[in-house]
Amino acid sequence: MAAPLIQIHEVRKEYDDGPPALAGLTLEVRAGEALAVLGPSGSGKSTLLNLVAGLDRPSEGTVTVDGLRVDELSESASARYRRSRIGMIFQFFNLLDDLTVADNVLLPAQLAGASRQQARRRAADLLEFLGIDRFADTFPGRLSGGQRQRVAVARALMNRPALLLADEPTGALDTASGQDVGRLLTELNQDGQTILLVTHDTALADSCATRTIELIDGAIVRDVRAGGDVRAGRNVRAGSDIQAGSAVRSGGDVQAGAGR
Repeated sequence: MAAPLIQIHEVRKEYDDGPPALAGLTLEVRAGEALAVLGPSGSGKSTLLNLVAGLDRPSEGTVTVDGLRVDELSESASARYRRSRIGMIFQFFNLLDDLTVADNVLLPAQLAGASRQQARRRAADLLEFLGIDRFADTFPGRLSGGQRQRVAVARALMNRPALLLADEPTGALDTASGQDVGRLLTELNQDGQTILLVTHDTALADSCATRTIELIDGAIVRDVRAGGDVRAGRNVRAGSDIQAGSAVRSGGDVQAGAGR
């Protein structure tokens, strides 16, 4: 059996004051899983995501992603790791308002030194796949929240990451747009993309996760796989071809607003 895509072993993360953000957490995530991480504010969800993303280091323990010891990487190596092996989706999109939709999506490939021709072809394919190709030359400020999140998903998938990290991806969206993003994440996972989703939204987790864990005080208190396999306790890549599907085709309408 292949090694898990994510291996977190006895990870403890402490800050200057207060209890640890993560308290000896051990977790494995296999390729093809869509793992939702639930828990109240302060439970350790964001800390876990930041450790997997190489944005922070554990006080103790190890973090391995796609065979790479992320906790041992230098700052420059961490940046290369994020460019080549993971894609990230944020609550507030983090798009550059002075770049068009197409240029926002192209940015990761440019930073990775990809061929301009291949990058443009990949970006065009992603925009079509996500139903937003007609907005390629539009600036983000003229898009709805749901459309901007689709642009962010396209950008995250640009370099074909082994792992897609989603940090409260529906937190800034209305209910309908949030459900649309949930359907999109489901379809990406069904196409083989491994996803780590941090959310307060239990409905989102129920709709798109193949497995859900709950954190409280930096420890896993519940681990549930789709189908009802429950474990309780204190510690218990999108492919190269893009396939169009029903869940990703609704691009929505352009809304006039701030921006260019």
